[in-house]
Amino acid sequence: MHIHILGICGTFMGGVAVLAKDAGHTVTGCDANVYPPMSTQLEAQGIKLIEGFDPSQTDLKPDVYVIGNVVSRGNPLMEEILNKGLPYISGPQWLAENILHPQGEPSKWVLAVAGTHGKTTTSSMLAWILEHAGLAPGFLIGGVPQNFSVSARLPQKPKQDVKSTSPFFVIEADEYDTAFFDKRSKFVHYGPRTAILNNLEFDHADIFADLHAIETQFHHLVRTVPQQGLVVANGKEESLERVIDRGCWTRVEHFGSADGWQGGEADPNGSFDVMLNGKVVGRVEWELLGEHNRMNALAALAAARHVGVSVEVGIEALGLFQNVKRRMELRGVEQGVSVYDDFAHHPTAITTTVAGLRAKVGKSRILAVLEPRSNTMKLGVMKQALPASLVEADLVFCYGANLGWDASEALAPMGNKAKVFDNMDTLVAAIVSEAKSGDQILVMSNGGFGGIHQKLLTLLAQ
Repeated sequence: MHIHILGICGTFMGGVAVLAKDAGHTVTGCDANVYPPMSTQLEAQGIKLIEGFDPSQTDLKPDVYVIGNVVSRGNPLMEEILNKGLPYISGPQWLAENILHPQGEPSKWVLAVAGTHGKTTTSSMLAWILEHAGLAPGFLIGGVPQNFSVSARLPQKPKQDVKSTSPFFVIEADEYDTAFFDKRSKFVHYGPRTAILNNLEFDHADIFADLHAIETQFHHLVRTVPQQGLVVANGKEESLERVIDRGCWTRVEHFGSADGWQGGEADPNGSFDVMLNGKVVGRVEWELLGEHNRMNALAALAAARHVGVSVEVGIEALGLFQNVKRRMELRGVEQGVSVYDDFAHHPTAITTTVAGLRAKVGKSRILAVLEPRSNTMKLGVMKQALPASLVEADLVFCYGANLGWDASEALAPMGNKAKVFDNMDTLVAAIVSEAKSGDQILVMSNGGFGGIHQKLLTLLAQ
């Protein structure tokens, strides 16, 4: 099959492209911005990329067009596809029908990780636990797990049975909508046998009216898990309890509560005891900080046990886990100043990220640098929660360009502790002017942030 992917440079669609190519399909694709690193990764796979959405791409005559959710009505190529009556399908549906549950072949045992926060990290932990156990899973993750160095791959041959292919597939299960013609969440297509519900807060204000609307989509996911499957749910989240109370036909295991999986208090390095039903079953020895990472680990251990991985082996794997890129990633140190990069962009994620760094660096100053870049943040829905989320930072620098609200006004409760800039060069200069040896600069954005990390390091070195 020849597929042509519209919106191929997004993390999810790029992963679909890699899986399709590895499965033997001919893959081409286009996007508005074809640039590294995704462009170079795809081209290295032999995937032809086209800049833009010119209607002439229909001359490629693929068997089907796979449509990313970045594509909307009015897109010139999409309009040509519709006018000519050409076949098209969403990325999640194509993935389900051709990789996860292909007709005429055994379905994969899908392990789906859903939640407002921690999907990428938990998916990476889970995939690594299965890999360490010799189960050779396939996966599609919205980031690059450093234990693998790729964001997507097909199931491999397990150590226990090299004559067959692993049935297991770990997927980061996003609640964002599927496509302009399918407004259900992506994850309803995946048909998981094991489902992690990590947490659930209001987000994606551009497509969801309120928290209740997101809970409805999560319940759609719960309704797809078979009776003999497993739902692993955060026991601290009232929103998830409401989802399950709507109806659940599957066994539920909780984490973060006394009637299931719990994590003990972490030592200064981040290591902690794992408890199951009140009994200590092992200790994770690692250097990841923050309660959110302990909760992610508990969820991954529970899901891995469902496919036969012992708690002992799971804990051993977590001790060898390398965090995902852009999750408290140290980008460099200059003149005694450390520069970190983190994907945090929702107030809850910002809170846990800053708290995690505070636990690591003690009384050292934290200079938090924030770009409110997500659709939800650009709409200003979460702006009132920002000051409280940044309270543990010593200084806050915010890039306020291209927002539909006044960042200075939103951060005013922080007084002189927060400064807002609309110019990138001025922002960088202000941070470097303030920074001194021993400081920790924590950059938080779900985008590239104009390469600010290297700009900071370069200017600090002068």
